[in-house]
Amino acid sequence: MTITDDLQKLLDIVPQDLRQILESHPRRDSLVEVVLDLGRRPEARFPTSAEYLSETPVTQEQIDDCVSRVGIFGGDNRAGIEQTLHRISAIRNRTGKIIGLTCRVGRAVFGTIGMIRDLVETGKSILMLGRPGVGKTTALREIARVLADELNKRVVIIDTSNEIAGDGDVAHPAIGRARRMQVAHPENQHQVMIEAVENHMPEVIVIDEIGTELEALAARTIAERGVQLVGTAHGNQIENLIKNPTLCDLVGGIQAVTLGDDEARRRGSQKTVLERKAPPTFEIAVEMLERQRWVVHEAVADTVDNLLRGRQPNPQTRTVDDTGKVAIARQLSVVNGRGLPQAVGEESFASARPSNGWRSSGQMVALPLLSPERERVGGQSEFDRLLDESFNYSESIDFAAPRHAGPNGEDLPLYIFPYGVSRHQLEQVISVLTLPVVLTKDIDSADAILALRSHVKNHAKLRQMAKARHVPIHMIKSSTIPQITRGLRRLLNMDDPELADDRELQLFLHSGSDDEMDALEEARLAVEQIVIPKGQPVELLPRSAQVRKMQHELVEHYRLKSHSFGDEPNRRLRIYPA
Repeated sequence: MTITDDLQKLLDIVPQDLRQILESHPRRDSLVEVVLDLGRRPEARFPTSAEYLSETPVTQEQIDDCVSRVGIFGGDNRAGIEQTLHRISAIRNRTGKIIGLTCRVGRAVFGTIGMIRDLVETGKSILMLGRPGVGKTTALREIARVLADELNKRVVIIDTSNEIAGDGDVAHPAIGRARRMQVAHPENQHQVMIEAVENHMPEVIVIDEIGTELEALAARTIAERGVQLVGTAHGNQIENLIKNPTLCDLVGGIQAVTLGDDEARRRGSQKTVLERKAPPTFEIAVEMLERQRWVVHEAVADTVDNLLRGRQPNPQTRTVDDTGKVAIARQLSVVNGRGLPQAVGEESFASARPSNGWRSSGQMVALPLLSPERERVGGQSEFDRLLDESFNYSESIDFAAPRHAGPNGEDLPLYIFPYGVSRHQLEQVISVLTLPVVLTKDIDSADAILALRSHVKNHAKLRQMAKARHVPIHMIKSSTIPQITRGLRRLLNMDDPELADDRELQLFLHSGSDDEMDALEEARLAVEQIVIPKGQPVELLPRSAQVRKMQHELVEHYRLKSHSFGDEPNRRLRIYPA
């Protein structure tokens, strides 16, 4: 990895006494920025700390002298130094006079995109997210150079603040053969984006800091014309964009949808939910958590859909070591009570509490801790309310796990503490399916809590106990055979089969009264001989409410829908094809 920074040119604009201190500073090569504020001590900032350079406050004469050495400040109060990547940002008083400067070091780092080079070569649009200073612009500059020089594509950079290709009319060599279009007024960036496509026939457009609705709309227009987009946006994670009405169009936009009764019941959600409105402008999103650790969402559409349905996306985590070797792993993150990702590392989670269960394994899978219910804020908009509910309406708080059948190398058996769930039905499911699960009455020895959703919501003490002991809570809607079966399967990372197998049918056709046995056998034959093979609905004989409930459970196990109709005592089931 090669780094060029032209640091001396930046030091030449600071006052003489500060320049001498910085030139001999032991951490000069890691300098991030120099801050000069009127009447305050000058400050040098480094990646992990900051220190004062002098005890003498900065004077207006020193600030004016620095300003005279740099280029013209644009509408965004930024200026640069000719043929460098440094950025000087101004702070003005109410009359427009400059009373503060942030002199930020710009470095051209070659080799930074080794972590995502395979994604860049796919030709798909890529959105870079991350907090300020994490290296978004540096990565953008390197991507532009690789696309232009190594992949021989026509690349145009929309350089609003001259931060990507440097100040002055001649672009910095760090962008290679890529072309640069400057923006006279920041509020016109969206117009320059469209102009670049219409006038210069680019194959790739590179944009830094998409921040307005017009710019997001221009980006969608460019993407729909078949041009690859590479850009950055204000936001740390995809969830920030989903909740930002200005920029949510970058990930497809969000709209409120009213579901039918059957669909709402199938999903286990409220009738009005939020869903993605259109295909995302950017097909790939990269969350730059640190300079050497990036989270990659290879399919933004799937990630947004999962988040809105309360499911946990399973992105890649890519890291690079000092030798340049890239390691790719699936991120084990969870969704907390507010629906926002909360990274859980193996070390911090496993060391929080000693365990005799599967968390002590090297193959530990991170599970969620349940947080208290989100507080409602007065004046919250309907959109925000729906968004909060959409993040939380799944039937359980799920966790990320490798998607393949069977155990994942965990320490088994899994110790489960049931809360509000029928112990008899739990033992039946475990016995018939021969699951490696042990029920425990001691919460301290449990690996997970399996609880009814209604009980968890109404008992804050359980949440507090679970949080204090670092035991994850897994919720199910009701204490029924299908819900218990699915809950245990998810806890064990077992794929849920599309149709019931013989062993699982035994859970329904177990010992019971003759009337129950006849009713279940009637429903099974109707499903297997008419509904599934012929695709026709079937009406069953009138049954009691308790027996109808068992028939509903059996039909649900086949992934089919059923509905009770008629008046007692002639109320009966109708089973519908998929």
